[in-house]
Amino acid sequence: MAEKPQLIAAIGAVASNGMLGLNGWLPWDIPEELAYFERTVAGAALLIGRLTYESMDVVPVDSFIVTRDTSQAMRPGCTAVASVEEGLVRALATGKPVFVIGGASVYAAAWPYCQRFYLTRIELPCAGDTLFPASIPLAEWPVVDEHAATYIERLSAQPVVCRFLQYAQPHPRPLPELV
Repeated sequence: MAEKPQLIAAIGAVASNGMLGLNGWLPWDIPEELAYFERTVAGAALLIGRLTYESMDVVPVDSFIVTRDTSQAMRPGCTAVASVEEGLVRALATGKPVFVIGGASVYAAAWPYCQRFYLTRIELPCAGDTLFPASIPLAEWPVVDEHAATYIERLSAQPVVCRFLQYAQPHPRPLPELV
């Protein structure tokens, strides 16, 4: 019997106007949505862009940070990698599921390899400085799971619907062999 391939997935959230970041962090404050993210990636190996990594207070072990400066000092359990492909190969070598957690340029480079994309659609326009990459063709991927919940967004004190979607990529690209 063939061994089941390890999961490569991406996870993120986007406001109704396409924003996913503001000043190196999220443009909304919805604790329940952040808790969903944390539950979903718990125990996984993570692929993280340098700016996202620098914005995080806690970074779990088996995190692979995409950076041009691979000599950059890393927190314990974290490894600098030169490319998304190198990071994915090294993350898969842990034997854990792999989640790409951002930022925008890492999502844009990693999506061809992802079997799944967990995306929370925040039904609220938000000010921001980072847009979700338009190059990711999620509209072409089937939605394999969806549920919604309404929470209070703490910056505006307004109720907001969060739609938790899981997209499946029909034909993910195999990772290249790294030398």
